[in-house]
Parts: sequence; structure tokens; C-alpha cells
Amino acid sequence: MTTQAQAQAQAQPHQIQVHTTTHRYETGVTPPRYEGGVALPRYEGGVNTTLYPEGKGPSTSQVLAVIAGLPLGGTLLILAGLTLAGTLTGLAVTTPLFILCSPVLVPATIVIGLAVAGFLTSGACGLTALSSFSWVLNYIRQTQGTVPEQLEAAKQKMADAAGYVGQKTKEVGQKTKEVGQDIQNKAQDTKRTTTTTTI
Repeated sequence: MTTQAQAQAQAQPHQIQVHTTTHRYETGVTPPRYEGGVALPRYEGGVNTTLYPEGKGPSTSQVLAVIAGLPLGGTLLILAGLTLAGTLTGLAVTTPLFILCSPVLVPATIVIGLAVAGFLTSGACGLTALSSFSWVLNYIRQTQGTVPEQLEAAKQKMADAAGYVGQKTKEVGQKTKEVGQDIQNKAQDTKRTTTTTTI
């Protein structure tokens, strides 16, 4: 069967198809170059066309931002370096003084830290107290119309509770009397039986 397929393939003439299309290389656009799987930037006329695909340069605002940003950033970077150098120099000079004066400075630092902590704690407590007072006042203002009704309901509940407690106290007292009577009767019965048995 394979020989038949080969014979049919040899019998048919080869056909070539030609497609006429314009390729993007013909329009003047250069394709991206790849190196190690990463597209490299394209430059046309000194402009990076991967950042500016239309081939235009940076806008005026971008140019002004770079012109203003470079000197400002450089100045700030120089100031940061000078500040770091000054801090390190000051630390190198004052470290021996701190070591010599540590018996005085450490307790002073502790006292100052405790004083600051005390002030902060008192401020926090004061703010908490003021906020709780304002909450209580707002609550009283909101419930001011219903206070007499609430007081009346509270009085009624207290009276009911007092009556219930009084009733339970009477019942407990009555039961205690009954138990006491039963014990007394049993004690008398025990005395009688012991006296009759001894005679």
C-alpha cells in the first residue's frame, strides 16, 4: 500500500502557490531584534522607537521634567551624602563622651523617658475620660424623655423582687420551723423509748 501511495505522489505534478502581500519590511519599519529571547530596543534617527512607537521624540513636558528633575535630584543626593557624613562624624566624636558620661546620662534618659510616658498616659486617660463623659451626656440627652417611665418600671421591678424575696423568706422560715419541730418530736420520742427500755 505504501508503494501505491508513493506511485500516486510521483504521478501528480508539484504545485507552487505564490501569495502577493506587502511585507512590513517594505514600509520602512524595521523588525525587532531578539537576543536571548528578549527584544532589543530599536533606534531610528537617534530616538528609541520601542519607547516612542510612532517614531516621535519625548514631549515638551517630559523634557522639562527631566531638565528640572536632574539638578533637583542631584542636589538632594549631595545633601543626603553630606548629612550622612556629618552624622557619622558627629557620632564618632560624641561616642567617647557618651561612654564617659554614661553613669549620668543613662539615669537621666530613663527619667526623661518615664516623664514623657507619664505625660502621654495622662493625656490618653484625660481624652478617654472626656470622651466617656460626652458619651454619657449624649446618652442622657437621648433618653431624657423616657427617664420617668424607666424609673417607674425599675421601681415596679424592685417591688416585685422585694415581694418575691419576702415570700421566699417566709416559706424558708416556715420550713425551718417544721424541720425544727420534727427534730424536737423525734428527740422526745427517742428519750421516751430509751427511758421505757431502761425501766
